[in-house]
Amino acid sequence: MPIKTLRIPTADGHADAFAALPEGGGRHPGVLMYTDGFGIRPVLREMARELAGHGYYVLVPNLFHRHGPAPVIELPEHIGEETRPAVFAQLMPMIEAHTTERALSDADAYLAFLEAQPEVGAGPVGVTGYCIGGLLATRTAAAHPGQVAALAAFHGPVAIDGPDGFSKITAEVHFGHAESDLTPEALGRLNRALDVAGVSHTSEIYPGTAHGFTMADTDAFSASGLKRHWDSLLPLLGRALGGG
Repeated sequence: MPIKTLRIPTADGHADAFAALPEGGGRHPGVLMYTDGFGIRPVLREMARELAGHGYYVLVPNLFHRHGPAPVIELPEHIGEETRPAVFAQLMPMIEAHTTERALSDADAYLAFLEAQPEVGAGPVGVTGYCIGGLLATRTAAAHPGQVAALAAFHGPVAIDGPDGFSKITAEVHFGHAESDLTPEALGRLNRALDVAGVSHTSEIYPGTAHGFTMADTDAFSASGLKRHWDSLLPLLGRALGGG
């Protein structure tokens, strides 16, 4: 699938980004994809291409654009347990600096840019994210009810804002949790909060998975978890956006 390198105007300067597009031109439903904390790298480009191949314009911004263009730090080709602590030691100050206020300001800019692209059709958009990107996707959907019709988050801390964080979401939702991240009891509490908020959702633990299971360049990767992710994400987008 074609890849376009982009610069998105935000309140704090331009965010570098890329978009993956379906072959053959035309207009397609838009999807905003938030990366995990490791940011833009080859595995995210491949995942965006995969999604674009199903008929979506996929926009992937650099979450940490205030600290420079991606990659904001040098990443190993494979992020194993031996390198993970040193990588996170560099990333954590950037993650902590990415406040809710900054995240929501960026979300406004990303969605405005996405909907203005000539390759993106009229109508609502989808938002998906991984790890910290799952939280950002959830906050984006809550801040843009009606505009965001599909929300998916995988191995993300989606409950960090508390039950009230779901109250404004009108999108159809899928949360795919790592078994290492959430107990069945915590899942029950989360799903009751979604029910109380009136959110149409599926929210489940993917058996045998660890945090980061969708990312093929990490030790946490699970091929079965990644497949289940696609088996959940693609039907959700098809129902909510009418594409794919």
